[in-house]
Amino acid sequence: MAEVEVLRVFVGPDGRGGNLLGVVRDGASVPGAQARQRLAAELGYSETVFVDDTERGVVDIWTPSVRLPFAGHPTVGTAWLLGAEVLRPPAGEVKAWTEGDLTWVRGRAEWASGRRTQRFGSPAEVDALPAPPPGEGWLYAWAWADEAAGRVRARAFPRRGDGIVEDEATGAAALVLTAELGRPLDVRQGAASQILTRPHPDGTVDIGGRVSPAP
Repeated sequence: MAEVEVLRVFVGPDGRGGNLLGVVRDGASVPGAQARQRLAAELGYSETVFVDDTERGVVDIWTPSVRLPFAGHPTVGTAWLLGAEVLRPPAGEVKAWTEGDLTWVRGRAEWASGRRTQRFGSPAEVDALPAPPPGEGWLYAWAWADEAAGRVRARAFPRRGDGIVEDEATGAAALVLTAELGRPLDVRQGAASQILTRPHPDGTVDIGGRVSPAP
């Protein structure tokens, strides 16, 4: 049986929230796509990471149903756990670093294709959405909580039919929204999570947040 470490990623400033992440440090203990997808489905987290080369930072990211080329909370969480300066998911090289109690990674919006954003009129409208809302495909519902300050209220609905009804904290979707708006954001997602972002002129976006071991 593979050993799985469980983290909370994008923990809120009050210590609550955070999206659960499973990390298998010894990726070789779960060889093959079928076995990895099966374990990710059994764990039931929105994503599970398999570390295939600790020194080089090679990682394989799975939801309960599909393999992802890139994802935010898995790269932030794994960078924190390994103390990595670079991770290498299938999408490409991801720089990682820490600033105080925040762990940051740098990615590109094209690595997170398929995540559609939809703006609502107020945080109350976002909060009132059923989980999941009617329709198909990945939806990132958001509204300005304080536009001048760049603070956003968001909820995320993968709508893949794999048991993940709502994603507590979604760094890749926050990256896409940041690229669309072209400004730094302070995203408050799910029940109590916080995601910080910063865009750069070259099209990359930094995604940062707090990480802690799950109890």
